[in-house]
Amino acid sequence: PDFVQPWEVDHGKPERIVSALDIMIEGPIGAAAFNNEFGRPGLTGYFRTFEAAVAMPDGVEIRGYHKPIMVAGGLGSIRDEHVEKQSLPEGTPIVVLGGPAMLIGLGGGAASSMASGSSHEDLDFASVQRGNPEIERRCQEVINQCAALGGENPILSIHDVGAGGLSNAVPEIIHDAGRGGKFELRAIPNAEPGMSPMEIWCNEAQERYVLAIDSDKLEAFAALADRERCPWAVIGQATSEEELLLVDGEFENTPVDLPMDVLFGKPPKMLRDVSSRKPSFAPFDTADIELKEAVARVLRVPSVASKQFLITIGDRSVTGLVARDQMVGPWQTPVADVAVTMNDYTGFDGQAMAMGERTPLALINPAASGRMAIAEAITNIAAARIGMLSDIRLSANWMAAAGHPGEDAALYETVQAVGKELCPQLGIAIPVGKDSLSMKTVWEQDGQPRSVTAPLSLLISAFAPVLDARKTLTPLLDTNAEDSRLILVDLGLGKQRLGGSALAQAYLKTGAQTPDLDDPDMLVAFFQTLQILNQEGQILAYHDRSDGGLLATLCEMMFASHCGLEVQLAALGDDIIRSLFCEELGVVIQVDEKFVEPVMAAWEKAGLGEYVHVIGKLTEDDRLTLHKGRQVCYSASRVSLQKMWAETSYRMQALRDNAECAGQEYALLEADDPGMTPHIGFDPRENVAEKFMRLKEKPAVAILREQGVNGHVEMAAAFDKAGFEAVDVHMTDILEGREDLTRFAGLVACGGFSYGDVLGAGGGWAKSILFNNRARDVFAAFFERDDVFGLGVCNGCQMMSQLKELIPGAEHWPYFRRNLSEQFEARFSLVEVVPSPSIFLQEMQGSHIPIAVAHGEGRAVFVDNTPDAVLNAGLVSLRYVDHHGHATEHYPENPNGSPQGITGLTTADGRFTIMMPHPERVFRTVQNSWHPRDWGEDGPWLRMFRNARAWVG
Repeated sequence: PDFVQPWEVDHGKPERIVSALDIMIEGPIGAAAFNNEFGRPGLTGYFRTFEAAVAMPDGVEIRGYHKPIMVAGGLGSIRDEHVEKQSLPEGTPIVVLGGPAMLIGLGGGAASSMASGSSHEDLDFASVQRGNPEIERRCQEVINQCAALGGENPILSIHDVGAGGLSNAVPEIIHDAGRGGKFELRAIPNAEPGMSPMEIWCNEAQERYVLAIDSDKLEAFAALADRERCPWAVIGQATSEEELLLVDGEFENTPVDLPMDVLFGKPPKMLRDVSSRKPSFAPFDTADIELKEAVARVLRVPSVASKQFLITIGDRSVTGLVARDQMVGPWQTPVADVAVTMNDYTGFDGQAMAMGERTPLALINPAASGRMAIAEAITNIAAARIGMLSDIRLSANWMAAAGHPGEDAALYETVQAVGKELCPQLGIAIPVGKDSLSMKTVWEQDGQPRSVTAPLSLLISAFAPVLDARKTLTPLLDTNAEDSRLILVDLGLGKQRLGGSALAQAYLKTGAQTPDLDDPDMLVAFFQTLQILNQEGQILAYHDRSDGGLLATLCEMMFASHCGLEVQLAALGDDIIRSLFCEELGVVIQVDEKFVEPVMAAWEKAGLGEYVHVIGKLTEDDRLTLHKGRQVCYSASRVSLQKMWAETSYRMQALRDNAECAGQEYALLEADDPGMTPHIGFDPRENVAEKFMRLKEKPAVAILREQGVNGHVEMAAAFDKAGFEAVDVHMTDILEGREDLTRFAGLVACGGFSYGDVLGAGGGWAKSILFNNRARDVFAAFFERDDVFGLGVCNGCQMMSQLKELIPGAEHWPYFRRNLSEQFEARFSLVEVVPSPSIFLQEMQGSHIPIAVAHGEGRAVFVDNTPDAVLNAGLVSLRYVDHHGHATEHYPENPNGSPQGITGLTTADGRFTIMMPHPERVFRTVQNSWHPRDWGEDGPWLRMFRNARAWVG
């Protein structure tokens, strides 16, 4: 059949089931929005679409993802003194922190552990989660503040509220300490008081924690929680008797009264009688496949194609600790193998995270799919500078249709292969994971029953400590290397199995033999050798081979680098289709000519010599040319290939966002685009504040935040680096009279989502000042002083723009509205520092500098002035420029559609400046998604903060 794209299909009106296209569009928006508001960078992920008709012994069944998988996971750090939960003295207060009880999760097993569509509609609704990222943010701030107290931390033990709600979390936190507890049901914060006692106790409302608080520090804890406006309540105390007693003051009875050993007694072992059920698949015959057509099809398969439409909607720079996100190089191409974050704002050590999954393989060989998921996670995370393979830890997310014929056996087989065999061989542990054993959808359509069963799906997240974030390898080829070679390290050991590949999917086939990790010791040797070569600086670029095979690997390296490649495939076998599209394990590295011999010797020493091949070199013709011996078997321009690869993302973006903006971005692929070309008109290494930083007294700057703000820590770090004393100031400090701003030389309103932006971006924050007499007087007095400065960034920019009636010389400031793209924009953009009186930007004028962007409402709307008038008055401080250095309204170089690219403004005296981008997230070179190789430790934006310190004197 003809190859049909998802946007060309008439999906019609589904009966009781949402279309796959709707899920692909709407699902990621919700996930990204929560993460953005909570304030965590979204740095990795995966995207796969799959559906196949599979011939089973008892007939044909449909396998695929009508029940979608969405993965949420995070990586954090913990201090040594907080690793172990502490003992709980009798009478220890047990606290619920976070949102109230709601009618959520009470469909229970009927909804979460049954095939979708098979339970009652009311139960499905009762299980729908309603996320509240702003409450999650407030909880996190309370926990952070407590943890920052070190030994004085009032939290003795902490437990998140998940499955089972408080009925699970409360007994567990006291049972961990060998205690019982007495609790009052009606003390639980409750948004739906009509719920029954069972519903109050068992609901699974999220964004809640159960804490055991040191009774001597309860008052201090209360002050922290109230300062953050985070709901909390003492619901009971720990008791020495190991009894669980739940009292209901409303009905004056005890809904729960039982010994803890009854609740936590050993459950009977479950016995499952399972049997294998193997499908029948024909071998994949490549004889009739034409290479040109195969390339066009495979590059458009969603698991291979660009994931940009999923990436640019998620904040990737928040925290200012991100050293490697998905976007690579001066053209910001989404091809990175690994995410890397740093431990702090001074060093270069940190953490790496990467994913691996090869779920279609499970239809043919479940155990191989598990081994390949782990191996792919390792070849991805190997791009970071990691000490040893054993430093890696894995999180395993298992999805299966439990009870479906053959699937329980497949799950058992895969768990055994992964947990009992492979991981011990590799010396890697799987300490955490999650499962969903209901991966089947049933529904009725046109009066007929329908069902779709997902393949057994193992998704692996790998985590490891990083020795040096600066040594992270990427697919960006070094086009300045005078002579270099591309080397394929074939970890498939010469095999070229096509089962479950993107090529098979593109031709509506499955195949009979899958890739596999046949020699775990080889993978260990590969990892160790790669880390040594990386440390010695002998690798210029790196990319793994996975979905789409070698063809996709080479193309993505080209796309990131805007260069041509000449590739020789003669050493890879007779079947060029298999050589290019098999998805066996492997990597491609770029090596300078002078290092080729020692690099090849290193692979030989590792036992991989016969499977390592020099296959190509860079060219200046911007084409991919494939040779087999002396024959040219394929040649195509990089632009044409990249348009194929980017089309799926473009089409999805056009359906979801402003189609005109999506079209502008797609058209850039054909444009003369030199990529980001920074021009720095000053020396970033010069510290203009150095003499002032020697002074004993540091001027204080207020790092101002409101509930929902999440960019304050990196802002404090930037000002601290420039010689200020950065002081955390919450709006509650001002509203309740604890702070009046008189001691501060500067005020900074930080980025984030004040009030979740439900009152308009920054609007609620501004109104909490304008309509409160105390706050208005405090801010008016501060702004009237002539010895202070102010800065507003992102949400803080929006807030300060609405305070312009209080700020002298700010009458011309615009308001900020929804981005023209109709979407949250997370970009790494180029801005011009425009000549202006801003104290922050002195001597930076005329520079073109990359900067982090993360906002949904950043389009400047001028009410009392025209953009031309403000520009002519010299009061615009920053504007977006294209890659040729011209001020632009073109998307995405201008991510929000502001007129004439305006994205930063100042007052007539230059003391108060507002801007939408985030300089505080990129004040160190290592924080930049891409930067020229000759930049030093200090990023150009650090000058802005040093200028403020020099101005204060």
